[in-house]
Amino acid sequence: MRALFVGRFQPFHLGHLEVLRRIAEDYEPLIIIGSAEVSHTLKDPFTAGERFMMIEAALKRADIEKFTIIPVMNVNRYGIWVSHIRTLVPKFGVVFTNNPLTSLLFSGTGCEVKGTPMFSRAEYSASTVRERMLNGKDWESLVPGAVAEIIYRIRGVERLKDIARSDRLQEVT
Repeated sequence: MRALFVGRFQPFHLGHLEVLRRIAEDYEPLIIIGSAEVSHTLKDPFTAGERFMMIEAALKRADIEKFTIIPVMNVNRYGIWVSHIRTLVPKFGVVFTNNPLTSLLFSGTGCEVKGTPMFSRAEYSASTVRERMLNGKDWESLVPGAVAEIIYRIRGVERLKDIARSDRLQEVT
């Protein structure tokens, strides 16, 4: 049975990888969706294409082979969001999310929704990874090696610092 996993992946970290590894033990293939329209902000610094590359590389190195990654543009209308998702992805049997709104929307349409375990949530969160990048602290140990390689290749840390600098300049003026 296919499982749908919903996330932002800004960036994809070891907590995401461990959750997907556990889901893949019981469900295949995995359908992974993430928002596609926002990038180059402090909260969402990476593009949909960059996150696609990160997830794909990390899953392949982890020997998770049966997955599909689908960037999704939001419709920003909760009443039709699940229908919108269903038009974009293959049929799935269960949705995995810990987001209360996502859970409510899918369960409200009759979908089976399951939460996922949190793995060292205080450490493995995209917010923590981005904060460490901004502050020059170790962030590489929080993401799969393949993700770190991609972030370096796209100069993701520099981008995040540039975004933070421009956001602070705008606050002053």
